[in-house]
Amino acid sequence: MHSRPAPGCQGAYARGVSLLVTVPTAELAADIAARGPLPDGVEVQVWDMTTPPPAPRIDIVVPSYLGRQRFSALDGIEVGLVQGQMIGYEAVIDRVPAGVPFANAATVHEPATAELALALALAAQRELPRFVRSQDAGVWDRAFTSSLADRRVLLVGIGGVGKAVARRLAGFETSITAVAQTARTEAIDGVGEIAVHALADLPALLPDVEIVILSLPGGSATHRLFDAAMLARMADGALLVNVGRGTLVDTDALVAENGRIRAALDVMDPEPLPEGHPLWTAPGVLFTPHVGGASTAMSPRIAALVRTQIDRMLAGAEPANLIPR
Repeated sequence: MHSRPAPGCQGAYARGVSLLVTVPTAELAADIAARGPLPDGVEVQVWDMTTPPPAPRIDIVVPSYLGRQRFSALDGIEVGLVQGQMIGYEAVIDRVPAGVPFANAATVHEPATAELALALALAAQRELPRFVRSQDAGVWDRAFTSSLADRRVLLVGIGGVGKAVARRLAGFETSITAVAQTARTEAIDGVGEIAVHALADLPALLPDVEIVILSLPGGSATHRLFDAAMLARMADGALLVNVGRGTLVDTDALVAENGRIRAALDVMDPEPLPEGHPLWTAPGVLFTPHVGGASTAMSPRIAALVRTQIDRMLAGAEPANLIPR
């Protein structure tokens, strides 16, 4: 599966390296090293894919987290695995050279993204933006606000992020229902069993819930799932939280709701939001600039995932989180 360069090749393999890993930053290399000594023959080098590759074969390439990854840098070299740093892959996978395995960063961002989902929900329910503005203005502005406790919450998506959100919601005494592609009962650690409805049931469920949290992936199957008709199904004053992909929601339709429903978004369409876009000033809308996974939890978890991939590669096992091509 992982052939080596022919004898006489220069670079890492000429130094007796049996498995070469490249990462885009010295910080990530340090985090990998901090997890303990690497197995014999394993070398981690910093390569951000903007310079010539360090060897004719690289066993694991970790591209940059943000910015435009330069996958053309992989042309002409042998690559065992591209290990992405994001859960989402729909915008990346078609740019990875054909025949090169690609793995996403499942297990890395779920806790931080779930934290932000709850932070957005709490901020919207308890009207924290209002109080921050009052503090900035030097105004003592007391108000009676909505709780998270006792709310009926619908999770649209019950993958890694959805489950992480459910575990955190459990401590807030909410009533949780979920929607996924297929109906079932899902057992979640710390939560117990929750009812999972089929996606086709979504229109019927929306009028009876108070908070909807989206964590579905992007792509054609979910593009503008929450269009004008679906948003109209939500109850007056209900809250839509999106930590999945911006394309899940028709932004123009959301703006047209004009505050009838509220929204707390970490992702939106388009991104970055252009200057003057009506979403900036839409009533009842709170958003953050796609920072769900951007926390101190990220780098150690990426480092742990890379170490897992190293161990699996040395054992001849299939990489974790492999995405079918």
